[in-house]
Formats: sequence, structure tokens, C-alpha cells
Amino acid sequence: MAINQLNEDEQLHAENDFLKMKLMLERGANFASIDDEKELPPEVENEFLKHIEEFERQWDAHKRIKVFDKIQRPTHFLPSASIPDDQVEKSWEELSAYMREHGVHLDACSPNVSKRELYRFATEELFEYEMDDINMPGMMSGFIYDEFYPDIVYDNTVIATDHCMRFIFRTEPMEWMHYFKCEGLQFNRHASLTNNELKAIINRFKLAYDEITLESLENTACVLQDTHCEVTGNYEVRAMLNNNVFRLSGQWHVFLEKDTDTDYWCIHRLQISGINF
Repeated sequence: MAINQLNEDEQLHAENDFLKMKLMLERGANFASIDDEKELPPEVENEFLKHIEEFERQWDAHKRIKVFDKIQRPTHFLPSASIPDDQVEKSWEELSAYMREHGVHLDACSPNVSKRELYRFATEELFEYEMDDINMPGMMSGFIYDEFYPDIVYDNTVIATDHCMRFIFRTEPMEWMHYFKCEGLQFNRHASLTNNELKAIINRFKLAYDEITLESLENTACVLQDTHCEVTGNYEVRAMLNNNVFRLSGQWHVFLEKDTDTDYWCIHRLQISGINF
């Protein structure tokens, strides 16, 4: 059957199949099969595939553009130093909204970054930064302040609390050890542990109870010295075994060190009081 004899839906399906085959052959794309009832409407899939094709075309051009040019070179934003304190938040909101309207978003992970500093960074530094010049409907280019100026104290505190202690004090077995060193680990009285050996010790503790509920976890200090960091805090846990309740509490210390080759911080030592691991 000739293509012009197909109805509109059939033509879209045929075009979509062609676009997918083209992307698979030229880009190594992989389109997973889905159930018929979950299949995208052909017009939605067609728009999606064309967006991918256009993105790849612009990416291949390797065009770069300054953020300032990307957002149409505004001249109405005042220097940070000239903005009164009571106008800083409003000024930042206006600048942030303007950048988003032009496809650029700036945010910070650390709560220690002030609105004035975000405004200053955007107007004095980010405006001069070169980015990929890709223009797609609805596309947003995101920038994170912390990637330019990391807040090590904040980042390491998050690693210690959210990616270490919270993982230890939950019922489910501990599997993810991304922020731990592979070997040479120390945990309470245990020394020279591998990543897997530490995980086994923690999981034996978990298996001793039917349920573990973390009722309180707080950090009280983070001390940073060159390539070493210590995060300290307190915890309270309610553990259940055969309907009996056990209250566990104490202080915890998470020690991190910086890999000077990668600049990543990894946990190398743990100290948790109140539990005989």
C-alpha cells in the first residue's frame, strides 16, 4: 500500500517507525516495547521523536553561547552591591524569573547560599559562562551554584546523615555503599574492613530485630581540616523483636577523607555508641 493511501494515524505510525529506525541506526537509540494499552498516541510520539532528532542535530553543531547572550543581554539588572538589603530577595526573584523565561535556571543545594550571593554569582560570573547553544521548546538549562562553589561542610553533613546513618537505622538490608571507601574501613572495634565486610556487620544488626524505626537523628557538629572531616550527632531508635520494644540511643561519628585525585569525599570510619555491633 502506498504511503498516501494510509489514513492519518497509519501515516503517523509509519513516520514514527521510520524516525525510530533512523535514530537507532544513526544514534544507537533503543526503544523499549510497551503494552498496547500503554502506547503513546502517535501524534505525541511523533512530536517526541522529532524533538530528539532536532536535539541531536543541534548537539552535533557544537555551538556555544554565553549565558548573557542566551538570555538576550539584559541591561536592567543592577549590580549586586548597589541593591539595599530589603530589596535583595525581590531582585533575585525577578532575575531568576527572567532567566527561566529565557531557558536558564540557577539554584543552590546548600541552604547557606544567600539570595544576594545567588544574584551576585548570576550577574558577575554566570552571565559570562559559555553553555551549549541548543534551542528546543520548553528546554531548560540548569546550573547549580554548589558545582562552582561547593559547601563541603553541608555536603559532608548530608553524606553522613542521609547516606550513612539513615541507611544503617532502617529495617531493610544495607546495599548501597556509594559513599564508603572500598577497603581499610573502621567501625567501632572492627578495623581494616572491606566495603562488603562492613555491610555484613550492619546487616547482622538489622537481622536481630523484626523492625527498626529511627525516631530521631540530628547532627551537632561538622569539623573540616584539609582533607579530613568529622561529622557528629545523636540518634534514637525504637527496635521491635517478638512484640518487645527496645530503645537504642547514643552518639555517632562519621569520618570522611578527600580523595585528592577525584576530589570526592568518602567515609572511612564510623563510631556509634549505644549498640554492640
